[in-house]
Amino acid sequence: MVEVTDATFAADVLEADRPVVVDFWAPWCGPCTAVGRALEELEAEHGERIGFVTVNIDDHPLNAADHGVLSLPTVILFDRGAAQRTVVGARSRSHFEKQFADWLG
Repeated sequence: MVEVTDATFAADVLEADRPVVVDFWAPWCGPCTAVGRALEELEAEHGERIGFVTVNIDDHPLNAADHGVLSLPTVILFDRGAAQRTVVGARSRSHFEKQFADWLG
């Protein structure tokens, strides 16, 4: 997954020509590691239809604040510049598949 910065968030996520799943995480967040692995697996299978990116909120806090990220991990699916689904907390791959089914195709 590509890391997005505060400077590139608009271009990489909000203006993307396809849906984008954003994984808001931090290095000190243990559950974020498990969520990251689940999302990497989904990216391997669905990366041609949907983008997957990460935002380290310690390094790039502005967009996390702009999108109401209050706890980690938080994963938000954006489509056409708007947040469509938000998943807070450590969840299984199958949970993400259900939440994002409309976009995973």
